Amino acid sequence: MTITEGQTVPEFSLSDQDGITITSAQLRGGWAVVYFYPKDDTPG
Repeated sequence: MTITEGQTVPEFSLSDQDGITITSAQLRGGWAVVYFYPKDDTPG
């Protein structure tokens, strides 16, 4: 899935580094950066 500038973010929930669940609804009304790297600690 590709999200472009100005597009509404789809509903999601993620765990932060402390295991606390954050949802897209909690981030509405402000700026947020969602960063992830699925290949961390994998060969290649």
